[in-house]
Amino acid sequence: MTQNDSNLLVEVSTDYYIDGKSKVEIARDRGISRFQVARLLTQAKDQGIVRIEITPPRVDGERGRRLAERLGVREVLVAASGDDTVTTRENLATELAHTARRHITEGSTVGISWSRTVEAAVRHIGKLPSCDVVQLVGALPVEGSGNSLGLINTFAQMPGVRTWPVWSPLLVADAATAAGMRRQPEIADALARADHLDVAIVAVGHWSERTSTVFPQISVEEQQAATAAGAVAECSGRLFDAVGRPVRTSLDERVVGVTLEQLAATPEVIAIGYGSAVAPGLVAAVHGGVATTLVIDDAAATALEDLYRAD
Repeated sequence: MTQNDSNLLVEVSTDYYIDGKSKVEIARDRGISRFQVARLLTQAKDQGIVRIEITPPRVDGERGRRLAERLGVREVLVAASGDDTVTTRENLATELAHTARRHITEGSTVGISWSRTVEAAVRHIGKLPSCDVVQLVGALPVEGSGNSLGLINTFAQMPGVRTWPVWSPLLVADAATAAGMRRQPEIADALARADHLDVAIVAVGHWSERTSTVFPQISVEEQQAATAAGAVAECSGRLFDAVGRPVRTSLDERVVGVTLEQLAATPEVIAIGYGSAVAPGLVAAVHGGVATTLVIDDAAATALEDLYRAD
């Protein structure tokens, strides 16, 4: 593309997006067809000249700053709770995408766990600088949504982004099978890269049937054993207690994915969570060192405030 071509893309985009001219007006002023204008606008978006960002209204930023100070994290970003779970996730996803773009820089090694919200955030993340994206957990198909393999493939389509997939389920039948999967060269390479992450993006879920994607996948006996051992929350298939200590059960031995210790060694961990039930898990994640930035909804923020008022 010549400099003149680049200038034309910038000028047409400015006419349309900044000055509010219609495609017909731009076509008339520049002596081209409106179909050519439409192609130029599409080309400008494809090349990153135009980036469109949709951000839902945020709760007062002062509220997030107070929570961050009380929790001892770098940042707390509070998105609006929706009328239903889908809307809440979408609001969080938009905020998560915005936050991730601020932290992912040229040459970064980025770890991506999976959740419905993380998956939705990728639709809003747009173009990334050249970086490595490491899949942090094996696949966990959930009805009505994708999984971590589909997520890593989305990143693989982005120019300049190298990906390191984990070709395994998140949960396998027994500890021996999990150990064998972790020894597979491609999987071992991906999980080893989790030792050297610059940024990780994860989800924290309250340990219950309705609020954890892992809980419904295991037996009643395993559910009860984990709860009895003190589990209050899970992140990437790993369980931890109210003060952020890992909870070791037979479930932990069957997980193919990042460890809590690897996340705790990562300089920037962006953790998302929503709903009032997740508040103790978010506090525990911070205490355990597996969250440095929180992206939460209004309900989770209110529950956190209630916890600290009780203290």
